[in-house]
Amino acid sequence: MKRTETDIDARKYEAQYESPLGTLTLCSDGAFLTGLYFGAPGRGREQADLPVFAETRRWLGLYFGGKDPGFFPPIKLYTTPFCKRVCELLRAIPYGQTSTYGAIAMKLAKERGIAKMSAQAVGGAVGRNPVAIIIPCHRVIGADGSLVGYGGGLERKTALLEMERT
Repeated sequence: MKRTETDIDARKYEAQYESPLGTLTLCSDGAFLTGLYFGAPGRGREQADLPVFAETRRWLGLYFGGKDPGFFPPIKLYTTPFCKRVCELLRAIPYGQTSTYGAIAMKLAKERGIAKMSAQAVGGAVGRNPVAIIIPCHRVIGADGSLVGYGGGLERKTALLEMERT
């Protein structure tokens, strides 16, 4: 897949954060957090002193310290309107709680005035969330309560949910 100018701008700057679950890569367009991924930096330019990175590190420090940070760093999503709306609904899931793909699909269907929305479509959008942890896709579980689908691995998803419950 060819990267677009928008994709490149979204990851223009990168920095690292050492979390209890491994290295996190923070991405920015220079003003907003545009990505937060498990793993080492990619092709972006290392720029550890951006204000958005300081704010994100503060959020992560509180979060991994066992607290609900109570705020979000400035985030800009370079994605589709559907994925943006799903990410907004993810951000509305309270700290320490979970939701299901089906419940999110029902909210979207109601908003759109349609009878039904595909939980699989929601799952696809959740899977494309570019800002792990802060946009809490780890709080979405299967209809039967099972832990399914997490880009950072199910071990990390389990650890994040356990940390929030204590």
